[in-house]
Amino acid sequence: MSCSTVKVLNWDMGSENVHYNMHVVPRLLGSLVGGAMSPTQHLEQQQALVKQFAEILEFVLKFDEHKMKTPAIQNDFSYYRRIVSRGGLINAELPPGEEPHIGAEVANRMSLFYAQATPMLKVLSEATSQFVNDNQQDLENTTETLSTMAKVCLRMLENPKLVAQFSREETSLLVLRVMVGLIILYDWVHPSGAFCRSSSVDVKGCVKFLQQQPPPKAEPLLNALRYTTKHLNSQSTPRNIRSLLAA
Repeated sequence: MSCSTVKVLNWDMGSENVHYNMHVVPRLLGSLVGGAMSPTQHLEQQQALVKQFAEILEFVLKFDEHKMKTPAIQNDFSYYRRIVSRGGLINAELPPGEEPHIGAEVANRMSLFYAQATPMLKVLSEATSQFVNDNQQDLENTTETLSTMAKVCLRMLENPKLVAQFSREETSLLVLRVMVGLIILYDWVHPSGAFCRSSSVDVKGCVKFLQQQPPPKAEPLLNALRYTTKHLNSQSTPRNIRSLLAA
């Protein structure tokens, strides 16, 4: 990837989505789990918010899938940072007086961001964890909401008649991504995680369903569960679950 290619990468969009995850997602969760309504009532009566939350999860998983498919990106940014720091080649390509679209400071932040295996999932997980830390009274509602949504996703995917009604083939992949994202968030915010025997999430069922899918669909999502969750390697995780997710 050349310097000019790096320069035109839409970092503005990426940084906006990082900001969105860090600041808007907690507000969305506050509306979706707070107040006097039960999690089931929230999900039934606030379907627009549920849809928005699902779309965020899909974007996050898609972003990280693309990042995983571009392993050279870290080296590309290291090269770009060296060029920017020298101020030579990149400035020669710019009109007089115009600054590089991606300066040294932003390039450094980009490099740190892309150093993560799943950078956007990490941002979303941390934002969700911070929301729970700041709103301990909503912890139970948050975990119940996440687990209920994950159960709904699995039931949808396991119902051939319902899957046949999807207007686009990509819809089933969207639901798969959302289901995996919900498991990861649940694992981050629940004190015991998603993999313990008392978990409200059917991790075994979700993983087995994923393993039945074509590898191009399944592997990025299985890798997200392997490398982005918090409790997979905890002592409380049953051995059969760890074996099921062994790479």
